[in-house]
Amino acid sequence: MNFHLNALGLVCAAGADPAGLAAALWADQPSGVQAEPWRDGRELHLGRVRAALPALDANPAFASRNNALLAAALQQIRPQVDAAIARHGATRVAVVLGTSTSGVGEAEQAWGEQARSGALPAGFDIRQQEIGSPALYLAHRLGLGGPAFVVSTACSSSAKALASAARLLRAGLADAVLCGGADSLCDFTVAGFAALEAVSGPRCNPMSANRQGINIGEAAALFLMEREGTGPRLAGWGESSDAHHISAPEPSGRGAEAAMRAALLMADLQPADIGYLNLHGTATPHNDAMESQAVARVFGLDLPCSSTKPLTGHTLGAAGALEAAVAWLTLQGEGRLPVHHFDGARDPALPAIRLVRPGECLTRAPRAVLSNSFAFGGSNAALLLCRDD
Repeated sequence: MNFHLNALGLVCAAGADPAGLAAALWADQPSGVQAEPWRDGRELHLGRVRAALPALDANPAFASRNNALLAAALQQIRPQVDAAIARHGATRVAVVLGTSTSGVGEAEQAWGEQARSGALPAGFDIRQQEIGSPALYLAHRLGLGGPAFVVSTACSSSAKALASAARLLRAGLADAVLCGGADSLCDFTVAGFAALEAVSGPRCNPMSANRQGINIGEAAALFLMEREGTGPRLAGWGESSDAHHISAPEPSGRGAEAAMRAALLMADLQPADIGYLNLHGTATPHNDAMESQAVARVFGLDLPCSSTKPLTGHTLGAAGALEAAVAWLTLQGEGRLPVHHFDGARDPALPAIRLVRPGECLTRAPRAVLSNSFAFGGSNAALLLCRDD
């Protein structure tokens, strides 16, 4: 059975739509992530979406920035989604999303107002921060009656949402799935990662000897997945759990390796069949060390790889879907590869995997690409996308 990704809508710091993100991916100089003052007095590079977002409907339960980001992504593919609903029926179209924040930012503002005035603001609705709100919002907005749920496994959330969407199609529980993810910037996530000493003030520097940590970002990415179509296929996925530590990855990368090998096995492909790998590439010391080891064991040192987080920031629950979008665009990019932006100071302690240089191209677009997503608690996912010649 095939799982075609027939339409893509997205918004992130590096682009307000797929064309904008593609231009940033192929550019010689990095864009997207920008420096701004943070509440603790530091200047941080953050992947903030600066494009205007659509207004939401009047239901206060759905009034969140997460859902506004999703509305922007949906707007770009609404004709294809409406056609799928007409083709299959509203009860046969599902929604599966990944997120980690939902309406946390709105809750922060509400509690702040309560601390100042003694009362919550009139428009605040506690349902805004329910973790399932993004999927319920899209199902409500589109009048869908199929399954609608959220996967929340930190930074692998929306990668797992795409795998879950494929399983719904395979099980016959839906005929089309609107799948992807969204996460929005809020004090809670920045402060949490800062407490772990994992946030970089400068632009993040993946695979560098000078890497200092992540830049947090926000984004939404939505795919329309169906059994038939002309879009690139989700040909395989791999999921693993190494359960090594609550926030640190297993140092050897064995869980990451297991996920990549499982995706290859499902797709019936060999490592040599992959033309590009989108790294999880957070620019934290532990992630880059374990991921480079795992990649070197599975693929050797010749596969073109890059982290796109210096452009978008680490979009947490949205990262898996956003970087699947990078893979989707690469499959249709005429051989252009997403550039790995860093300071060029390779860490001699890491395997010398091949990092894509500015201007580097293949003679033609790859037929298969892989995207990695690794999360707290050792929740690992790898997505393998293919195009049909």
